[in-house]
Amino acid sequence: MIKGILDNTDAVIFDMDGSLVDSMWIWKQIDIEHFAMYGKELPEDLQSKIEGMSFYQTAQFIKENYGFPESIEEMTELWNRMAHKKYSEDVYFKKGVEHFLDVCVKRGIKLGIATSNSRFLYDAVSNHLGLDKYFDCVLTGSEILNGKPAPDVYLKAAERLNVAPERCLVFEDITKGIEAGHNAGMRVCAVDDEYSLHQKDDKKKMADYFIHDFTELEL
Repeated sequence: MIKGILDNTDAVIFDMDGSLVDSMWIWKQIDIEHFAMYGKELPEDLQSKIEGMSFYQTAQFIKENYGFPESIEEMTELWNRMAHKKYSEDVYFKKGVEHFLDVCVKRGIKLGIATSNSRFLYDAVSNHLGLDKYFDCVLTGSEILNGKPAPDVYLKAAERLNVAPERCLVFEDITKGIEAGHNAGMRVCAVDDEYSLHQKDDKKKMADYFIHDFTELEL
């Protein structure tokens, strides 16, 4: 059990996919289906190459490196369509998150989301799980030029929440996200996730805290 994680904390900022909700499985499936449309196999190292990139950066990278005919705009629109139904119906909170969010609200701790995902898909999962009742600020990849590990998305979230970075706690599931939080001058708690198991040891070394799920936090 981890005690006192909310001490000296005025805001908690979540990465969304893999940290707040179980949704990383969606993206591997979409990548497989997208590559298959053009008779291509999904490269084994693709996920590690695009980790932390914004939605636009990911499309740009795939178009430039794998020879897809769509424009970047057409590609992101396709991904949004493919993912929308899954985010609207099949995505759920990580274990223990709702209790943690309730505790933060009761203590007057501000809550934010800083995700590389799109606003369109945030809205889908928000409508499904009722995220808007918790969060004071939501920043998506479409609003930020530089993706993680750049600190931009976390710094902008802290600015919107009107909280100093050193008073913010970040929850992240990938190493580039942990870097982004630290680059922003924030404490970071790494969250275990099936789709970043290959990074587990690095996550433990890099983050200030590590949890398998949110029930490990003594509040």
